[in-house]
Amino acid sequence: MGISFWQIAIVVVLVVLLFGRGKISGLMGDLAKGIKSFKKGMSSDDSNQTKIQPSEEEKEDPNSKND
Repeated sequence: MGISFWQIAIVVVLVVLLFGRGKISGLMGDLAKGIKSFKKGMSSDDSNQTKIQPSEEEKEDPNSKND
């Protein structure tokens, strides 16, 4: 016993009536922006890992001795 077309249609109509078309489209837009931002963050994170910068301790003269 599967989900019929009419059951899906009723659920869609109820969701549109409860939230309205404008709010649903706004949520979808926000979701898309979030996904794009996440992908951008992941790609910039990968590029940052390849460019390892020396720490403050490594920037000091390696010949000097710390007491």
